[in-house]
Amino acid sequence: MLQPKRRLSDTGRKRREQVWDILSAALGAVDPAQAIRQNVRLEGDSLRIGQRSYDLSKYKRIFVVGGGKAGSPMVAAIEEILGQRITAGLVNVKHGYLPPEGVSIRRVEIVEAGHPTPDEAGRRGTERMVEMLSGLTEKDLVLCLISGGGSALMTLPVPAISLADIQVLTGALLRCGATINEINAVRKHISRIKGGQLARLAHPAQVVSLILSDVVGNPLDVIASGPTVPDTTTFAQAYGVLEKYDLLDQVPASIVEHLAAGVAGKIAETPKEGDPAFATVYNLIVGSNEIAAQAALNRARELGFNAQLLSTYVEGEAREVAKVLAALAKEMARSGRPIPRPGCLVLGGETTVTITGKGQGGRNQEMALAAALALEGWQDVMVVTLATDGSDGPTDAAGGVATGETVAWAREMGLNPEQYLADNDSYHFFEALGELIVTGPTNTNVNDLAFVFAF
Repeated sequence: MLQPKRRLSDTGRKRREQVWDILSAALGAVDPAQAIRQNVRLEGDSLRIGQRSYDLSKYKRIFVVGGGKAGSPMVAAIEEILGQRITAGLVNVKHGYLPPEGVSIRRVEIVEAGHPTPDEAGRRGTERMVEMLSGLTEKDLVLCLISGGGSALMTLPVPAISLADIQVLTGALLRCGATINEINAVRKHISRIKGGQLARLAHPAQVVSLILSDVVGNPLDVIASGPTVPDTTTFAQAYGVLEKYDLLDQVPASIVEHLAAGVAGKIAETPKEGDPAFATVYNLIVGSNEIAAQAALNRARELGFNAQLLSTYVEGEAREVAKVLAALAKEMARSGRPIPRPGCLVLGGETTVTITGKGQGGRNQEMALAAALALEGWQDVMVVTLATDGSDGPTDAAGGVATGETVAWAREMGLNPEQYLADNDSYHFFEALGELIVTGPTNTNVNDLAFVFAF
């Protein structure tokens, strides 16, 4: 329930209950275990995955590998379907994202690892995956479970680059405002498994990747840095990202030198479209931002809102996107466009934050704070922002709630919202107001959602 540290009227409480109901519907629609069950079923020896069938009598071994925040429920569902047929497996998940109490996983090892900054547990877990998949044949079947956070959780740098170097690089890329596409272009070219290299490693085994997308537009080669997908980026593009954001002098020399060697043709490119390794690979998206957004839209309509899905391609600087969200709320409140009150606009995507301050927060909390400033003084409007994984940036909050009264209330409490925004300290701002959205780990991750209400 969304309960701020202030007394709400009966109307205010009802509105919060409705908003929470809509958010819950969105998250429920992208439950990872359910996504697996809807796309994978076993009938005798025939394993049906999406539009393909695999005759299990032709395979001697079945391995399960992967990484991501949704790993635990995805593994639980696969074990429920295949049981003892699974030979072995290992999946890296974020610390704290273990299977819930009462869910038993027996055949696949779950390894807790660092996110968004990779750690030794993740590196070692990925190394063990590589060992597991070495020397496979046509009689092996590999199921790769991929979800948001997989890029950080499945970290295995090339020998010349250390984990410490990767950690420095990760921090620099996250702070500079680079898009996830740009960040992953770099990651793919310093990794032993990303950018299609896991598919090359497992070849000639049959490989099926079941993917819960956390990237705008669902580009397969970007999600978790595309370990089983032809890479559309190059060493030159990866090097160009470091140039674009003035990072060549800020990241370890080992990384710059490796990328430069790739640009010069001294290191082989990641596998591209047409590589024989992909002839035995099937990549299937089982959950996405669109599914969550549509479920939210449907629930809003059931609750009596005029509702419209505007876009699932929202990107850009969080505080700038916030101004657009606030403008939409004002337009609905003033003119009834694009939909009349009570209105609920749903948007999906993922913004970025260029960090200049020393505060704590995440892109969704920052977006909510900037929206609150833009909405100051407006009545009966609300902007709600949500990271579907329950963890917005390095915080335990998923997002924040902004209304036309938020800023006035904060000033009454002696808080300076402009200063909090300047210091990238949205977490402590909303914490003081009780307007953080805290869901705990949702064990899913399909980007972010934003909701614009005019009551």
